[in-house]
Amino acid sequence: MWGFITVINNTLLPHLRSVFDLNYTQTTLIESVWFIAYAVASMPSAFLIERVGYKRAIIIGLSVMALGALGMVPAARLPSFEITLIALFVIACGIALLQVAANPYVAVIGPPESSESRLTLVQAFNSMGTFFAPYFGGYLILSRTVSGTTLEGTAVSAQQRLADAQATQLPYVLVAVVLAVIALVFSRAKLPALGSATGRANAEQRQALSLWQHRNLVFGVPAIFIYLIAEIGVANLFISFVSQPHIGNMTHAAAANYLVLLWGGMMVGRFAGAVLMKRFAAERVLAAYAGAALLVMIGAATLQGPAAMWALILVGLCHSIMFPTIFALGIKGLGPLTEEGSGLLITAIAGGALVVVQGWLADRVGLQNSFWLTVACEVYVLWYALSGARPTHALPPETAP
Repeated sequence: MWGFITVINNTLLPHLRSVFDLNYTQTTLIESVWFIAYAVASMPSAFLIERVGYKRAIIIGLSVMALGALGMVPAARLPSFEITLIALFVIACGIALLQVAANPYVAVIGPPESSESRLTLVQAFNSMGTFFAPYFGGYLILSRTVSGTTLEGTAVSAQQRLADAQATQLPYVLVAVVLAVIALVFSRAKLPALGSATGRANAEQRQALSLWQHRNLVFGVPAIFIYLIAEIGVANLFISFVSQPHIGNMTHAAAANYLVLLWGGMMVGRFAGAVLMKRFAAERVLAAYAGAALLVMIGAATLQGPAAMWALILVGLCHSIMFPTIFALGIKGLGPLTEEGSGLLITAIAGGALVVVQGWLADRVGLQNSFWLTVACEVYVLWYALSGARPTHALPPETAP
């Protein structure tokens, strides 16, 4: 569900760009607000989890997301750019809490040697949500608006923009209802409790332990930060890019159908990655995916027409395992510091806020040339896989989660 509601933004942003007559910088700033919420909410979420436990934290996260989704109704009715930003910020705070709770829970609930494969498998189901979201957003938002059913650059009157704004009400009411139902299901579910080894170290233990001694975490935090710049930049500018006359020359509604393939590739790549990591070291699999991402992004930045479009679609397959694998490698060997390390890694998701830099580049050097920023991001992830992920000061196996 959190994959679903995150990817709705990919169809929401071109819609809001038309409704509020925004440039690329202003459009990507909306997504920056979304990811600033991760920076604000992640570490408080880690402390909340220590107080209320994983199960209650997940329920609270789902409830906060539902509240934010309902906030999109008055934002559409007015319409109000400011209320839209506030509602999206609240939704993202709920997702940040879910991320801090669910990712380490999945990583440490089973054998440590299979944590990367297990987290990648669970994230593959996250990708099922991202696969269906473009259909949902394309049908209920873009296909029901004037701006979504006309070619890029077509003039839309103020009256038409006002009518278009109402299209976001129904989708977000449906999302809020589903989130409330899921929260109810979790409130009645019996989830396994984590062992004491995964709890936060007491004061005396903490004095002898430091997160900064763990090289895999120290370089993993910027790896998550930089990877998110790449993933969010590609996803949020995909529809605008494919709609360009020299690339796909199609409407936003039609481009949303190709966005499905981007996220579908991410889902397939994660299922495949979960299997591969049972046979090969996670670092090697991550390096192979990162190398492929580097190649296809160079293609997206230099090619024309359908070739450029398909290069950008393929990066979804290449990006698929990056977040869960970097996350699992980053918390490996942290033992009782797992929750704090997880909080830092989830805080690094705020890197997605720098998508505004790509929006700024798109306004100045062109949308296609802005993807050279993504190419640079792929280089760092490749280095992390080859070198930065090697753990140091890992806790003994009997102490580690």
